Amino acid sequence: MNYFKNKEGAAIVRCIVRTIQANKDYLGSVDGEIGDGDHGVNMNKGFTMAGERLEEGHTFSEACRVVAQALMEDIGGSMGPLYGSFFKALWRHSKSLENISAENYGTMLQAATEAVMEIGGAKVGDKSLIDTLVPAYQAFQCALADKAGFAEALQRSTAAAEAGKESTRAMVAKIGRSARLGERSRGVLDAGAVSSFLILDALHGGIAASLHDPAVEGRTLTAL
Repeated sequence: MNYFKNKEGAAIVRCIVRTIQANKDYLGSVDGEIGDGDHGVNMNKGFTMAGERLEEGHTFSEACRVVAQALMEDIGGSMGPLYGSFFKALWRHSKSLENISAENYGTMLQAATEAVMEIGGAKVGDKSLIDTLVPAYQAFQCALADKAGFAEALQRSTAAAEAGKESTRAMVAKIGRSARLGERSRGVLDAGAVSSFLILDALHGGIAASLHDPAVEGRTLTAL
C-alpha cells in the first residue's frame, strides 16, 4: 500500500496555505451572500500567519500543529477553533508515524472531522462545513473497504467533499449566524463548506503528489 512520508509533509500544508490565500476574495464573496463577508479575510489571516511560521524541517505533523496554533490563537470568528481542532487532530493522530498509510490517513480524517463536530455541534444537513467533511471521510473509508488504493481513495473523498459542498446550496441554515435568515439562506453555498472543500482539495492533492510506492521502491533497490 502506498504511503507518504511524515518528514516530507510540510510541503502539503504549504499547499493548503497557498490555496486559502488564492481564494480569499472568493470566500469573502460567498460569505457575503448570507453572512458578514469576513470569512475570506479571517481565513487568509490565520493561514498566512501559519505559513510564516512553517519551517523547511517541519514534518507534516509539526506543520499541522503550527496551523492549529495559528488558527486557534490568531483567527477571528468561529472558524478559528473549528479549523484549529481539525488540524490539531491531524497532528495528534500522525505525530508518532514515520510513514502515513491510507489506513492511517483514514483514521486521521475521521478524527479531525469528529473533533470539528464536537466543538461546533453541527451535523449533516445543517448547512455548514460538516456537509463537506463527513462525506469526505465516509467516502475515503468506503474506498478502502472496496480495496481501492490510496490515490483513488483520495480522489473519491475529494469528489464526495465537492458534492457535499454543493449540497449546501439547497439547504436552509440551521446553525451559526445565517440560521437567523431562515428560508432566505437557501440558494447559496455555505462559506464554511466552501473553505473546507478548498482545504481538503489541496490536502488530498498534496498527499497524492507525495505518495511512495513500496513495490516500485523495492524493485529499484533490487536493481541497484
